[in-house]
Amino acid sequence: MVGAGLSGAVIGRKLAEAGHSVIVVDERAHIAGNCFTERDQDTGVLVHVYGPHIFHTDDEEVWTYVNQFERFLPYVNRVKTTSRGQVYLLPINLHTINQFFGKTLRPDEARSFIASLSDASIDEPRTFEEQALKFVGRDLYEAFFKGYTVKQWGCDPNDLPASILKRLPVRFNYDDNYFFHRFQGMPENGYTKMVEKILEHDRIEVRLNQKFNRSDSSSYDHVFYSGPLDGYFDYELGRLGYRTLDFEKFYSDGDFQGCAVMNYGDLSVPYTRITEHKHFSPWESHEKSVCYREFSRSCEEGDIPYYPIRLTEEKELLTRYVERARKESGVTFVGRLGTYRYLDMDVTIREAFDTAKLFLEATSSGSEMRPFAVEP
Repeated sequence: MVGAGLSGAVIGRKLAEAGHSVIVVDERAHIAGNCFTERDQDTGVLVHVYGPHIFHTDDEEVWTYVNQFERFLPYVNRVKTTSRGQVYLLPINLHTINQFFGKTLRPDEARSFIASLSDASIDEPRTFEEQALKFVGRDLYEAFFKGYTVKQWGCDPNDLPASILKRLPVRFNYDDNYFFHRFQGMPENGYTKMVEKILEHDRIEVRLNQKFNRSDSSSYDHVFYSGPLDGYFDYELGRLGYRTLDFEKFYSDGDFQGCAVMNYGDLSVPYTRITEHKHFSPWESHEKSVCYREFSRSCEEGDIPYYPIRLTEEKELLTRYVERARKESGVTFVGRLGTYRYLDMDVTIREAFDTAKLFLEATSSGSEMRPFAVEP
């Protein structure tokens, strides 16, 4: 298993339970990948070191699985945003609409009102901006989406596909739960403890601070690779595009912002959001607080890749790497980096289940496991 994040841990555990000997390697000094959590030494707050990870899913099997290794306590993600000197609720809901426009609309009235603001001249939106204008009109778009999007993606919203915005809901009630999913929560002692328990098996050996090279593949019956797809081929065709994050850590006495996540939609504010991490564990009590300002920028060599860009240029390069990968034997590319897709944690675990099942079926039948269990 190349990578000690969710993909490597879950696949490794499934194969170990089936009788295989598993070695998990990771070039970092810790397990759990980007969902790594640890206690801040100065405050005792449980910190999501690479940015907040909130578990939400409708997949009951995945929910049951993670709760075997760490108790998940209730947590509802209620995001706020500061725009033009005021604080609003996200996603846009009836309270946001009424507050922004100074109205007291009921649900049906709000629907009609937003419909009257939308740009009816746009038939089939092609870009992020067109989708927003057709969706909510110019005022809400510029207040809540435009500035944040420019900062997050580093480009004009007209250069982004409409599909990005289709994931963001507008609600005509007062529900400010950011997610729709049936199961939502946080691991009581953090994701690192959960992954640690998943990896606790007699047939699993974990090796940290160890970089994997493609030439190492011949030493193993099979490799499950969750590192960057282009990195597996030493970036021979070029680098796939990612956005990365820089974090500016600071401390506060008491409660700094009163919520876990505060977005900043104005372009005049250089960061995209501030996260206050003690609010991600509301069952704990801490006198002091640790916060992070997040800054998004293009990923360069040596940076941690977070969000695949997947614009035209990247998709063309991705196609070339996929063609090369399909010619490989004895390796399966998995996870967010291995398949160059943005994946929520529950989807990552579900795909790990499916990948392990396919491998066990292939080995029992004597057939070859294909390079991609899920196509990029």
